[in-house]
Amino acid sequence: MWSRVIEFMLGCWLAICPFIFTAGEQVPALTTVTWTSALLVICLSLVSYWPPLRHAHLAIFFLALALIGYGRFAVPAPIPPALQNLIMTGLLLLMFALVPNHASQPPRCWYEQSPGMS
Repeated sequence: MWSRVIEFMLGCWLAICPFIFTAGEQVPALTTVTWTSALLVICLSLVSYWPPLRHAHLAIFFLALALIGYGRFAVPAPIPPALQNLIMTGLLLLMFALVPNHASQPPRCWYEQSPGMS
């Protein structure tokens, strides 16, 4: 579940980004978008620890696509640093959202002994 921990940390990064990168007048809704996406990333990464919702982290994939799209198309070029940060964070989330929860453990069938083997 190491990838969920990294997603949680990226959600924390998104939460503090409005204090690091100022949005300015170019993108007035950037703070709202950043904090909303931070809350969603943190909640989805934590909820995926609960076995009935173990696939909740896959919703982060679509949220990451939305972050990348918003970062690229919110304003015309040149893209301000705050939006470049959204694009890069979205790309990182996109990669980690596809990692399964138990990626560092071998498959369960490897633990089970085959009937013909002693």
